[in-house]
Amino acid sequence: MIKPGEVMRALNKLNFHIVLAGHKKQDPGWSNGPFTHRFHSLWLIAKGKGTFTLDGTAHAAESGKLFAIAPGMVIERRAEGDTPLEFFFIRFQHTLSYYEDGRWQAGDSRGSGDDAETPAFPLSGCYSIQNPLPILHHGEQLCGLIKRRGQIVLMRQRILFLDMLTHIVSDLRSQIVTGHTNTVIEKTIDYMVHHYHESISVEELAQMAGLSPSHYSRLFKKYTGYSPIHYLTQIRMDRAKELLVLSDYKLKAIAQSIGYSDELYFSRLFKKNVGSAPSQYAIQHKTAPKP
Repeated sequence: MIKPGEVMRALNKLNFHIVLAGHKKQDPGWSNGPFTHRFHSLWLIAKGKGTFTLDGTAHAAESGKLFAIAPGMVIERRAEGDTPLEFFFIRFQHTLSYYEDGRWQAGDSRGSGDDAETPAFPLSGCYSIQNPLPILHHGEQLCGLIKRRGQIVLMRQRILFLDMLTHIVSDLRSQIVTGHTNTVIEKTIDYMVHHYHESISVEELAQMAGLSPSHYSRLFKKYTGYSPIHYLTQIRMDRAKELLVLSDYKLKAIAQSIGYSDELYFSRLFKKNVGSAPSQYAIQHKTAPKP
């Protein structure tokens, strides 16, 4: 089963370049392949019906179907029925590029880099999209932008593609977590954001959601990719980083302001999650005073 939280975590470590985008309209009876695809691509079916075979597995190609294609896949496609088969395609490259533990990690799409190989693009194969309209709209916009040039255009292409990926993962997540559960999980997240400085337990959050603690924890992790306590800790650590950089509060006061009565425990937790001690983080990130 796809894990949307893990997919989004992998996507957040990648930077993208759009190579090509377009719209295809193939007449009934059209066929193509088999051939070995050489590029990373997304294909989103807009209208019509057909069959796309990926590495020997046949998939229905119809409105709302998304195909994530990786280099080396053997592809065969054909249109079926009495109406044309229409789909958008986006060809892209990606590279490892993200900031973590106080430093940048980087690599290239062939897997070379200073510290680790670039993760493969985290979507592969055929997916059903429940609400394809926003994604189709992004595909249409990318088709228009690909015909233009300029640095602002390149930035807009990346923004649109990232927004498209966000819609895709959100749609896949909504298929795993029902609408009601989606709402109650969001309610508990909102509570964490506004009450992170208070003592909060999984039991309290589960009661708020109307679920057992174990069921709530499982659904929360499916929805966000994190356990409830890990998610709460990250909210607190982000607030602590802000206070360390932008205020002159003592460490004890910062710890208490984000829900920790023991400053030593807070320091250990901060170092575990951020990669450096609070005092070291403050020195590294505070703006030097003007002479």
